[in-house]
Amino acid sequence: MTASDLSTDSIGRQAGRGFRWSLAGTLLSRVGGFAMGLVLARLLAPADFGVYAVALAAMAFVMHINDVGLIAATVQWRGRLEDMAPTAATIAAAFSVIVYVIFWFAAPLIAGIAHIPEATNVIRLVTVGILIDGITAVRSAALLRTFRQDKLMVANLVGLVVNAAVAIGLAAGGAGPYSFAAGVVAGSAATGVLVFIGAGLPVRIGVDPSVARRLLAFGLPLAAGLGVESILLNADYIIVGHLLGATSVGEYLLAFNISAWALGVISAAVRYVSIAGFSRLSEVDSATLSAGVHRSLPLLFTGLVPIAVLTAVLAGPLVTTLYGERWSPAAAVLGYLMILTIVRVLTSFALDILMGAGATRSTLWVNLGWAVALIPALIFATHEFGIRGTAVAHAVVGILVAAPVTIFTLHRVGVRLGPIVPALIRPLLAGLAAGAAALLVSQMAGPHDAVRLIAGGIVGVLVYGGLAVPRAQLREWLGALRREQAHAID
Repeated sequence: MTASDLSTDSIGRQAGRGFRWSLAGTLLSRVGGFAMGLVLARLLAPADFGVYAVALAAMAFVMHINDVGLIAATVQWRGRLEDMAPTAATIAAAFSVIVYVIFWFAAPLIAGIAHIPEATNVIRLVTVGILIDGITAVRSAALLRTFRQDKLMVANLVGLVVNAAVAIGLAAGGAGPYSFAAGVVAGSAATGVLVFIGAGLPVRIGVDPSVARRLLAFGLPLAAGLGVESILLNADYIIVGHLLGATSVGEYLLAFNISAWALGVISAAVRYVSIAGFSRLSEVDSATLSAGVHRSLPLLFTGLVPIAVLTAVLAGPLVTTLYGERWSPAAAVLGYLMILTIVRVLTSFALDILMGAGATRSTLWVNLGWAVALIPALIFATHEFGIRGTAVAHAVVGILVAAPVTIFTLHRVGVRLGPIVPALIRPLLAGLAAGAAALLVSQMAGPHDAVRLIAGGIVGVLVYGGLAVPRAQLREWLGALRREQAHAID
């Protein structure tokens, strides 16, 4: 076995343990968030969701740029964490204060562009979370860097409980969209306290100019790229609000949130370990980085396909069963958004590879090219075809622009994707078969949406499970799991 293989295996074991923690925590978080969303959908009107969607778009943009790329820079740092932590923490905290002040004054402008002026104070409230994020950014990165995802997951789950308690309580009391914002801030505060304590870093303030230059050289292009990515993922809320109004934004937000379940569960869990893992692999050489990608990407794709396909074909009964008949317009766009979800998960994974390799400027160009094509497409399609057009434009631009640009950029940093293609064909065909079977059974199951959803879902999962994974591969995975469990006991 070569040194490269040893490095890949050693880092893979650490990343694997971190991934299991992050996956378990993310699943619990998503289940909790899903349950909270169900309750809030019954308590609040689509227009309330629309107001919050505009605030969420502003919050998402701010959170992407708020740490100036310092979380990823800390995870990727080549050297001792103690040497750079005071500088990184000081810069992150200072920048978050500056950004918050800017967005306090920009809130009326953002709400005005969306033609939803009542979103102004909701934006000002929800963006308080960026101050918390700035204070805890380096602590979060330290936990990611050392694969201590268990501490991070516990903190996130506590924050979710606090968020749900505050949001549901306020919604029941008639607070409308403010319930969302207050819940987010309360949950962020709870998570932030636990992260700050759990990281175990001493509280030190100061700026070393040489360290700051290295951090910002890595982080600023990344922050710019993530800022553009945030525009990609949130411009649709502003455009829909401007052209169609708050109720349409709320319906679109619900569909987008459902489509993001796969992205939230899979991509969020992967991101907790992928940047650190790919950073360590890239320190060896590009061949080792490619080997890590070749191992992980087919697994990611195999887990993603059934979620995307079954959600798309069962969109109608899924939305009406879970959220009620008044939300049925959201089902009409959900299938198209699942195509976007596949693109987003895979491109997010690719951007993590680029960040791990230190190619943060490449992430900027990928997102910038995507945004240049997407914004005019969204405006035209939304104006002509409503929220269905919004979803279709997202899917088409993702396939025709984002995917090819991302593949080209990975090739430039030495990651060759050609050898992976044969491993993707089987789960793709299995997904198509599972989708066809689920749709057929759902249509034959009678008039009750809940029965159609359950019957179609069960059949789809069984078909996919029987076709997607070869028996030899399944036995290998089970054997590896048993060996890992035995190692953990020892």
